[in-house]
Amino acid sequence: MSFAVIETGGKQYKVSVGDSLRVEKLSGPHKEGDTITFDKVMIVDDGKNTTVGTPYIDKAKVEASFEEEGKAKKISVIQYKSKSRHFINKGHRQPYTKVKITSIK
Repeated sequence: MSFAVIETGGKQYKVSVGDSLRVEKLSGPHKEGDTITFDKVMIVDDGKNTTVGTPYIDKAKVEASFEEEGKAKKISVIQYKSKSRHFINKGHRQPYTKVKITSIK
């Protein structure tokens, strides 16, 4: 089973062909089925050979198809200071982009 480690949005993801994953929202307009290329590939393993980049591998790329954009569930961000009547409750929904990995090159 081959896999790769890619970097996007300041995070690293271990991906294989056929995986669906949520990454930080990608800039630019996208339609369903568009091809997205991740060129910051750190590790590629084809089952026999492992290639490790310093920090990235030249000419390696992972292609994915765009599935959807959305927002995650709401989380509460609370500020509280005791004995001073300071209480602030705010909500936050993190935007994401859902992609499906199609190939590792």
